[in-house]
Amino acid sequence: MTEARQITLPLTEAALQSLRAGDMVELSGVLYTARDAAHARLCRLLDEGRPLPIDLKGVCLYYAGPCPAAPGEVLGSCGPTTSSRMDAYTPRLVDEGQTAMIGKGKRSPAVTEALRGRAVYFAAPGGAGYLIAQCIRSSEVAAFPELGTEAIRRLTVERLPAVVAVDAFGGDVYRQKDPACQRSPDGLL
Repeated sequence: MTEARQITLPLTEAALQSLRAGDMVELSGVLYTARDAAHARLCRLLDEGRPLPIDLKGVCLYYAGPCPAAPGEVLGSCGPTTSSRMDAYTPRLVDEGQTAMIGKGKRSPAVTEALRGRAVYFAAPGGAGYLIAQCIRSSEVAAFPELGTEAIRRLTVERLPAVVAVDAFGGDVYRQKDPACQRSPDGLL
């Protein structure tokens, strides 16, 4: 088994350009959670010409709505949600400078094209929310607290496991011909 590459967030341009579909990685640094409702609000603010509550330049958005923390934990279960639900918003947010995202499942051809030369999509293992939560070192609400579990949270993570699902060159593990790259056609990865 190939050893996972250690990647620091936010991504540098060199790191972005070095990643290829199928690379196993462990992510450390700062990212933000954002699901459907938060994506819709961010795009609505952009449409209205209003400032965003977080600067998207260089940001990694994790498609997750974490559970509340149990006593002694930083955060509860924090598994990825289905990424295709964010497909309508992703090109717009990449235009605003977002360079990475984490979720599970396939992305649309429009998203793959929007990422070209500018961003990368990481897939995290579905069903492993408790294990992923063990990688979270800090958590705080950054925007939209009224959304509850769908609020945007600023997380500091250490060695969060993922695979490069779509790279900045159009490589896509869900569409590659190599059977080894099609590990999870049902969208679990």
